[in-house]
Amino acid sequence: MIVSAVLILLLIFSISLAVILLFNQTDNTVEQKSSSSTLTKGTEETTNSMKKNEKQSAKNQEEVINDTISSMSIEEKVGQLFLARVPIEGQLESIEAYHLGGYLLFGRDVEMETSDSLKEKIKSYQSSSKLPLFIASDEEGGTVSRLSRGTDLVPAEFKAPQQVYQESGWEGIRSDIQEKAKVLHSYGIQGGLFPDADVSTDPEAFIYDRTLGLDAQQTSEYVKITVEELKKQKIASTLKHFPGYGNNRDSHVEIVYDTRSLDELRNNDFLPFKAGIAAGADSVLISHNIITSIDEAMPASISRPVHDILRNELGFQNVIMTDDMDMAGLADFISQKEAGLAALKAGNDLILSSSFQEQIPYVLQGIEEGVYTEKELNQSVYRVLKMKMDIGLINW
Repeated sequence: MIVSAVLILLLIFSISLAVILLFNQTDNTVEQKSSSSTLTKGTEETTNSMKKNEKQSAKNQEEVINDTISSMSIEEKVGQLFLARVPIEGQLESIEAYHLGGYLLFGRDVEMETSDSLKEKIKSYQSSSKLPLFIASDEEGGTVSRLSRGTDLVPAEFKAPQQVYQESGWEGIRSDIQEKAKVLHSYGIQGGLFPDADVSTDPEAFIYDRTLGLDAQQTSEYVKITVEELKKQKIASTLKHFPGYGNNRDSHVEIVYDTRSLDELRNNDFLPFKAGIAAGADSVLISHNIITSIDEAMPASISRPVHDILRNELGFQNVIMTDDMDMAGLADFISQKEAGLAALKAGNDLILSSSFQEQIPYVLQGIEEGVYTEKELNQSVYRVLKMKMDIGLINW
């Protein structure tokens, strides 16, 4: 009898314990679901808030740029589209008189300067400008580096991309860009006019030493890394020389005809440009080569079909700039006076000009005559100002 009673009590206790455990498990599951739901909701709210802030930020930037453009005269707008070679005389006066968008430094502008004197020179340029100037210098490395030719302006000469990659791979490329960016920032330079996105594997080709020297896939990786790192460092990236230089002759000294097919360009040379655009490139520089499969009549820099491919097929919406307008590949084809207007009509936003004193009045005349519309002008000014804002040159 006693044993039976004990067994019954044990059974009741076991059932009670099981019920308690079951309720605890249910409560924990509910709490976990509630916690998970709260966490998910919080994550969604944070993501939505970030997206909202990004949209608001973009909207605010757009409004600021449009307000700035509305307050500018036609002369001020046109001036913004010229990245001028620093004149020998009247450097400060030219900034004020022509409302220049920026100055491009060449060897003669740095070779006799010390670190302190170059900083002071660039500061004086900025002080003379109503809107901040975009200061650029060709700093690809190797054979193309202005600062490396100066008087102890850099800790060590900037190496060519090929050399950096061969010595230390992709991490070396990234470190090289970081160090280069520090130097450029220290002088008040916002653009190094690189990376070279040209695919060249022939050591005898003119452009080879300035490229990575590897195939389109490897070159695309180089371009992607470079653009990403420059974006972090707030230095403007410039992909060049669209549509791809290939193994052609030197357009600095002659008019160059590129007879490759459009399919060949699409399947090879366009690839690094696509990689750079996807990575957020700030600008693309157009060559002076005549690409016969796209436009057999005009150098690429003043060819509307070439620019249409870059805008519409590759989807690039940022700044398009010319190569130096003084190069024989263009200068032997069209007068310098006419070249600036021709480049803007083709779709460029920024003119690398040694003859801005002739070109700017001719552009103003073209606007007055309706050859180049104010709507087109405003679109290009917008892109230039946006680039300046994106790299922190203009605060908003």
